[in-house]
Amino acid sequence: MSGRRNAAASASPLGFLAAGLSYLALCLAALAALALVVVPMLSGSQTYSVLTSSMAPKYAPGTFLVVKPVPFEELRVGDIITYQIESGSAAVITHRITAISAAQSGELEFITKGDNNDVEDELPVRELQVRGKLLYAVPFVGFAANALGNSDRGAAAQWGAVALMGYGVISLVRGALAKRRGENSEGTPGNGPEDGDNDSDGDNAGGAADAGLPDSNDPLEYDDPILTDCDCSTPVRRHSHSMKYLTPAGV
Repeated sequence: MSGRRNAAASASPLGFLAAGLSYLALCLAALAALALVVVPMLSGSQTYSVLTSSMAPKYAPGTFLVVKPVPFEELRVGDIITYQIESGSAAVITHRITAISAAQSGELEFITKGDNNDVEDELPVRELQVRGKLLYAVPFVGFAANALGNSDRGAAAQWGAVALMGYGVISLVRGALAKRRGENSEGTPGNGPEDGDNDSDGDNAGGAADAGLPDSNDPLEYDDPILTDCDCSTPVRRHSHSMKYLTPAGV
């Protein structure tokens, strides 16, 4: 009976909604772990957060950037690069390459500009300043990264990946176990109320009512039947009138 009730509850609209939300959360967690942690780690990329509106609206403040190091000579006009304001400085800018020029020494330099800026950047970008090319961006996630700070971001990302993957594994295992329990409950005979109703229809020849026995399931309620002395000549096996039940035993 309980198996059928659980199956009916899980088949209700609320059950479907809860299952859908659970799977949606699992998919989002898996995608977040993949995009924010797994891919950057496997590709050797660095992550940054947009702080200004120079690349808005596509890369607005709070956008999470994944920047992959690439050979300097492979960069082309139109690529978005992250570069240091000064060589060796921690401060970086992410702008688009608008032109490639050569310095007096023959070294190639990039002319860059923010998509939301009216003029190009004042100073050209040299090879030593370039940190990498934009691989992809995730909006809004940068706000959480900024709250963590640069020093704690790497450790937080790793622990976040472990937590998200662990949540995904636990959700999958719980779903599989719940499905198996539901199938077992639906396929187990003798759990429904109809099985018990068959005994009360009076068609069971071996039932307690047909034998004249007390209708009780408690083994301590009555003593065992015994044979009493009789003067008649009826065989012992036919002594139906010689059977009696004792009163309930004191326990």
